[in-house]
Amino acid sequence: MGACFLPADILLPRAGTDLSKWAVVACDQFTSRPDYWETVRNLTEGAPTTLDLIYPEAWLSRGDAYIPEIQSAMERYLQEGILTQAVTDGFVLVRRVTESGERLGLVGRLDLEQYDYRPGARAAVRATEGTILSRIPPRVKIRRGAPIESPHIMMLLDDAKRQLIEPLAEEALPLLYDTELMQGGGHLSGYAVTGEAAARTAALIERMQKAAPGGFFLAAGDGNHSLATAKACWEELKPSLEPEQRENHPARYALVELVNLHSPALLFQPIHRVVFGAELDALVRDFDAALAGLGMALIPGGEVVFAAKGEKLGFDIAGLGERLPLDVLQRFLDEWLQRHAEAAVDYVHDEQETVSHASEGKAVGILLQGIPKDGFFAAIRAGGVLPRKTFSMGEGHEKRYYMECRKIL
Repeated sequence: MGACFLPADILLPRAGTDLSKWAVVACDQFTSRPDYWETVRNLTEGAPTTLDLIYPEAWLSRGDAYIPEIQSAMERYLQEGILTQAVTDGFVLVRRVTESGERLGLVGRLDLEQYDYRPGARAAVRATEGTILSRIPPRVKIRRGAPIESPHIMMLLDDAKRQLIEPLAEEALPLLYDTELMQGGGHLSGYAVTGEAAARTAALIERMQKAAPGGFFLAAGDGNHSLATAKACWEELKPSLEPEQRENHPARYALVELVNLHSPALLFQPIHRVVFGAELDALVRDFDAALAGLGMALIPGGEVVFAAKGEKLGFDIAGLGERLPLDVLQRFLDEWLQRHAEAAVDYVHDEQETVSHASEGKAVGILLQGIPKDGFFAAIRAGGVLPRKTFSMGEGHEKRYYMECRKIL
């Protein structure tokens, strides 16, 4: 089997399209802010836009009846030439500028035969966090029968030497698009990587994959459930195809953006926990007892900080190895909550908000450190996938905006 990340035939909106209205943020952002999406609708009214091609999760209450409208818009955009093929058998180098800095990416197609989101998978492409299976079927209804895809999936590459994506930014590549993004999304530009540059890039990708420790080459950073949906749709279609058809059927692949894990503009922010209905000393005691059963122990430190009513207790975890502190903490919390029906957990991005919750009533805040990039892939290899709500990659408006499309039928 060859490389898992390959050149693609990529569609973009035709010349003259207002790209500031075409590109909208990932559908799983601002889910509790329907006003955000109504503003997007108002901004894009009457213009070609990827808002017509996606189902914002803030609108899911509209039900399945909205899905035919999405697929009809896809067909119309193809038939009317609003989408045209801009790259043939190549990649798009993406340059995104946000408050966090400049982030480079490479858009291409991912081989779903080499992707497995199940914990303990040995595939070249793996999930970073646990996949919630209940989130897949509703997304399958949208992708099943859809003629095109437009991704918000961001894959991570452990390229500390910066040998794949960054050198392309130094080349004189043809400009495909250049636009400001709506709603504070920053600036986005894209460049065609075709011909000799594409062939050279594809060859380097194959060599890097062969050298990847443990065969683990790429990790899903954002959009894991969308990638799992693409995998489910492919597995559903595959039995109806002849063996030779399976080799290059467009549904076997998913369009994604590949980003270097070591990009300075890619910020891994911790997600803290607040356990309501818990007492500080009892929760720490129970956690330490659970660690003892794993051959580990709490020692003074700052990797995990328990807070309640102005008191803070900081610990490291001895015997952790390459696993992340949150890996064992979340597994403990899941089991502990099953035994304590009176308790509940919430996930909070802001440290001060976490401490504030913990200062009121019967609650314990658990403050965590950001994930070290150098040990990120090793932690996944050691513990399977990371627990849910392990990290956030930047703020909502810094997530991927839809731009490129690809035919999947």
